[in-house]
Order: sequence, then structure tokens, then C-alpha cells
Amino acid sequence: MTAIDVGQAPVMVGTQAPAKRPKLQFGGTRDNPFENIPLAAYEQAVWKQSSPLGSAWLISDPAGLKHLLLDNVANYPKTDMEQRFFRALFGDGLLSSEGEKWRSHRRIMAPSFSPTSVASYTPAMTEASSEMAEAWAKLPEGTEVDVSVEMTNVTLQIICRAMFSSDGGEMASITGSSLTRGADEAFNFNLLDILPIIGPRRIAKKVKLMGEIFAPMDGAIARLMEARRADPGKTDLLGRLVAALDEETGAKLSPAEVRDEVLTIFVAGHETTASAMTFIWYILSQQPEWEARLHAELDQVLGGRAPTEADLPNLPLTRRIIEEGMRLYPPAPGLSARVAKEADTIAGVPIPKGGTVVVSSWVLHRHRLLWDNPDKFDPDRWLPERSAGRQRFAYLPFGGGPRVCIGQVLAMTEATLILATLAQRFRLRLRPGHKVAIQNRVTIRPRDGLPMRLERR
Repeated sequence: MTAIDVGQAPVMVGTQAPAKRPKLQFGGTRDNPFENIPLAAYEQAVWKQSSPLGSAWLISDPAGLKHLLLDNVANYPKTDMEQRFFRALFGDGLLSSEGEKWRSHRRIMAPSFSPTSVASYTPAMTEASSEMAEAWAKLPEGTEVDVSVEMTNVTLQIICRAMFSSDGGEMASITGSSLTRGADEAFNFNLLDILPIIGPRRIAKKVKLMGEIFAPMDGAIARLMEARRADPGKTDLLGRLVAALDEETGAKLSPAEVRDEVLTIFVAGHETTASAMTFIWYILSQQPEWEARLHAELDQVLGGRAPTEADLPNLPLTRRIIEEGMRLYPPAPGLSARVAKEADTIAGVPIPKGGTVVVSSWVLHRHRLLWDNPDKFDPDRWLPERSAGRQRFAYLPFGGGPRVCIGQVLAMTEATLILATLAQRFRLRLRPGHKVAIQNRVTIRPRDGLPMRLERR
């Protein structure tokens, strides 16, 4: 079985324990923080880490997470460091705004991500996936593709078509180059960004850099917003955001606010789905039994035709494979660090005023107290009879509490349709001898890409 090389310590799609080295490495090692997480963090409900920068409490108890993220969420605001970082990346969108501004934006945007709205975006999802399948079909048997790049391309096409409808092709070209440069130059974040003296200067540079990177995208978005105001009947995602009203106050998003939310949706939306799909293809290449079961379901339900939104209830195994893939390789492996405004107790552990608490979905999803054989890929753990009694906050691929990802229905629908469209026509095989190493920026990706050979079914 092929290992995922996380620094010096491999993590298998199997049963190998996580790394045991309880060392703090300044800035991380080879971009990967996971090798620094000791085994104790996977065995304790609350694990305390002390370092020269202070102490932090990693919370992996579901009841404690409910207390942190829902019941007493007002006591745990995001850190100033994180706020600066996300504002540098996304402006003042949902990921960075707080208080009443965040609540108003959430109310305004929620209807655009309702199940009914998501259903209206599914033709774009199937169309873009089918076009990729057709492009793959024209390649010679055994052609090698970088699946990480391919999944980025298809999710970018989908979000552009859902967001901008007939203008999606133009925007895919503009945003693709901006997002690629942003990932390479601006999304890199480490401990240097939180140091008192140099941290603010580094964040200021990121703000300037992001402005330069996204200037072409900003101009195009501004032009399309004006077009949506002139044609309010256009019901793509941008049109919905431009026209939406806060149901409590009647407020609308300003042009600058629409821009920030569009950027947030692009980066947090298409990038996370691309990450999830990349690792799902890797896992399936290492799990032939599950791949065969997936193919059997797709053959039975679809019979070779493209999937539609109506097929989703009939593809339960496809969905379980995606859920299990995101358990083992959550696209955003760490949630927010929070600082206690007042002293508190979480899972019986005292948290002092000013104490930093951290949530890591990577640790939570592989925790020994919460999962049987936690490092094993087992989609059937998501069967209703095996999921009964599982605590809600044991699985957080989309976060939890009031700030749970607004696009989770869209993301699951998109991932299911991409997998169903492509897997019924192709198998993907990892290049022999290639070691897949995790790189963590805002999301996780294979550091050196994911070279895989196409095989027609």
C-alpha cells in the first residue's frame, strides 16, 4: 500500500499510527505541520501543548467542541493574527467578518446556498465534469495527468459557471491565473506572521500583494455586477448576491462587499472541493475493492449517462466515499484558533482567560477515542446503522456551530457529480514509485502534484 509521506513520517491509507515526535518546529517542516503532532494528541480529549510562544489546548472532545463552537462561542473569538491573515486574503467576507456584519452577510447569502438554489447550479456541475471526461477520452490510453491540476480546473469551471453563467468562460481564465499566483505567493502562512514586530509588516505585504494579484479579477467582477443590476432577472450566483436583501434589516451588500464574498467563495469553495477530490482519487487508486463497489453502483444507477441532481439520492456509496475521504484528508485540516475572553472549562479542563484553544479536523478525524480503526479507509462507517449515536462534533470537514460552511450542500453535490461523471468512465492509477507528500497552505494538496495514468473502463 502506498504511503502518504508527511515530512519524515508516513501516514497510510491503512492502519499506521500518526507521528509520535512531540517537537515544535519554527514555521513547520517542509510546509507540513502534521509531522509535529505527537500521538498523545490523538489519544487525549484535550491535549495541552506548551511552547516558547505560550500554551495552547487542542480540543478533540465532541461535547467540548460543541461548547466551544456553539454553546459558548461568544467567549472564543478568533485570534487577531487569524483575522489579519484572512482579511489580507479575502477582504471582509464571511471568513473574516465578525459580529453583526457577519450575521447580516450570512442572512443575505444563505438563500443563494439553499438546496433549491444549489439544485439550479447542478447543470453547470455536470456539464463541466462531462467536458473533462470528453477531453480525457481523446487522450491515448495510459496518458498521465496531474489530478491535482485537473480537479482544480474542473472545480474552477464549475464555480465560474454557477457564479457567472454565460460569462463563466471569461472569468475562469481571469480567476485561474489570479488564484494560481495567490496560492503560490500569498497563501503561504507560518509562525513568522504572528511575531509582534515582523508579523504586521508581513501581513501588510500580503494585503498589498493580494490587491495586485486580484486587480484583473476585481475589474471584471465590477463590470459583471453592473450588468446584473441592469438585468435583475439573471439568477446565477452573482445575480443572487447583487439582488439579495437582509430579511431582518432590508440591507443589501455593497459592491465592495459583493467582491469580498465572491473572492471568499472562489478560494474557500472551489479550492476545498478540488482538494477533497484530489485525495479521493488517490485513495481509490489504493483501494481496488472500494473502487469496484463504486463502479458497480455507478453502472447500475447511471448506465453510462451523465448524472443529474435527481440521481443523488440513488448514489449513497458515492457519497459515503466522499465523506470518508474528507475524514481522512479534510481539505481544511485545521479550524480557527480561538482566545478565551474569560476563564472557562472545556471537557473538564480549565482554560484560563486569554488561553488559546485550537481545533484540528485532521486530529479529530483520526482520534483514537472517537473512531474504530481511525486510519483505515472504510466508507461503510457512514451507513446509517453504524453512524447512529455518533456525536455531531466528531466530524467537522465543514466546521461547526454558527460559522459552519455556508457552501457545504453545494460542495457535497459538486463532489458527488464530479466523481460519478468521471469514475464511471475512467480508472486513475498513481505513477509507480511516486510518493505523495502533503503540503498545507489554506487547504492541503499533494506537494509535487498527483501524477496518475488514465485507464478507460
